[in-house]
Amino acid sequence: MPSKRYKKALEVVDSSKVYALKGAVEVLAKFPKAKFNETIDLAFKLGVDPKQSDQMVRGTVPLPHGSGKVVRVLVFARGGDAADAARAAGAEYVGFDDMIKKCQEGWTDFDVAVATPEAMGEVRKLGKVLGPRGLMPNPKTGTVTEDTAKAVREVKAGRVEYKIDKAGNIHVPVGKASFTPIQLEENARSVIEAVAKARPHSVKGTYIQSCTLSATMSPPVRVDIREFATH
Repeated sequence: MPSKRYKKALEVVDSSKVYALKGAVEVLAKFPKAKFNETIDLAFKLGVDPKQSDQMVRGTVPLPHGSGKVVRVLVFARGGDAADAARAAGAEYVGFDDMIKKCQEGWTDFDVAVATPEAMGEVRKLGKVLGPRGLMPNPKTGTVTEDTAKAVREVKAGRVEYKIDKAGNIHVPVGKASFTPIQLEENARSVIEAVAKARPHSVKGTYIQSCTLSATMSPPVRVDIREFATH
């Protein structure tokens, strides 16, 4: 059964209407608030076939106002400059053999893993532990790099990853309920533009079939993405 708060929110949103992004954020702001600082999410339904390697939609995008989330970063580096730079940039965990052993034992108490190219030879062996949780460092998302300090700063500042799932959907956090409408709108705009630009060349027909904005405990608000030229 939907909660009273959810039912009240349903009275605010017109489920048959598609809202311009600014309007969608304004509707979201009128929803009854939960007792915690809800995460605001964008969800996309894409007209792609995730089974085709050339239709994989994946990347990262910096949010102008951050994600509102405290991001714990693990950096795999053998020591020296890369390790020192990662610590100076604020990485919570930095190491190599010790951290690999810890992960092999099942430890995954972090949000993002970064590795130097040299470290990846060993880190790849953690695929079964880190892969299913989406924690594997990847050159495409900027988390396999010599410049560990830059990678740490970017993920801590609110760089988010978007990746298509098996059903052709993408879910991306764009902030918290405590953000101002302008902050949420600008963060959401950055993500929509990034996903629109990531359209694979081989996709025929409508690429972004639908886009919705919602809080953790709220109904979705449909967003009009025509201004983002996705056809």
